[in-house]
Amino acid sequence: MLHTSIELNQVFKGLGSHEQGATLHTYVIDNSPEVDMDRVRPSIIICPGDGYGFTSDREAEPVALAFAAEGYNAFVLRYSVSPSHYPQQLLEVSAAVAYVRRMAKIWHVDTDKIIVCGFSAGGHLAGHLGVSWQEQFIQDALELKEAENKPNAMILGYPVITSETFAHEGSFRNLLGESYEMDKEKVSLEVLVSELTPPAFIWHTFEDQAVPVENSMLFAQALKKYNIPFELHIYPKGGHGLSLCDQRTAKPDADYLVNTHVGTWFRLAIEWMNQL
Repeated sequence: MLHTSIELNQVFKGLGSHEQGATLHTYVIDNSPEVDMDRVRPSIIICPGDGYGFTSDREAEPVALAFAAEGYNAFVLRYSVSPSHYPQQLLEVSAAVAYVRRMAKIWHVDTDKIIVCGFSAGGHLAGHLGVSWQEQFIQDALELKEAENKPNAMILGYPVITSETFAHEGSFRNLLGESYEMDKEKVSLEVLVSELTPPAFIWHTFEDQAVPVENSMLFAQALKKYNIPFELHIYPKGGHGLSLCDQRTAKPDADYLVNTHVGTWFRLAIEWMNQL
């Protein structure tokens, strides 16, 4: 396995010289002459959540290793958080997808199966790329080739979606800073879906008190409006931030982070991706 870290602002000058910067951590599976040196694999780019205030370890490496165990190249994007503001994070996740696509021959990447996966605010970031990858300001800033930053699909776990009635306000305040009141409608994902948006696998819990389940429902409705395929799972029990829902991502003495039933999302997501 190739495990390394790439400072994306060293590759894409359009990201600027932010103090934080974006780091892409790789979990790339080696090919073997004993199996198949020409095998290409789907790739998952994981955006951990935590309100655009920091990026959670619980939604990072353990998730990458779980996908790698299923034969996927996995990447964790540690993107900029507050006090860095929009559109910096959107540029960074765009750069991550473009870089994985550029490295396809070296990393044995199936360029038709590059999937962004995000949790909570990281779900907002992954979804934001899904609905906005085509924006000209992104193409210009990063000097991208056509559709180089387009994800082929999205996996969104308890995602922050709307900046309106059911918003997780803290995420949007961290994302936008002083322009929150003026710009919050610009980053409300359910109104940005178009015919260019890729398919999505979405999961949430009914009991989520931090990011209301309506976020996922609004996004699914928007996808249906444009006839974009999606799979939506709403589990009746469970709180926010469950990640893999087992001991791999649970804190000590935090039984609420272990939920076998909700944990079925991972296997369902694998099955869904295998059908793309």
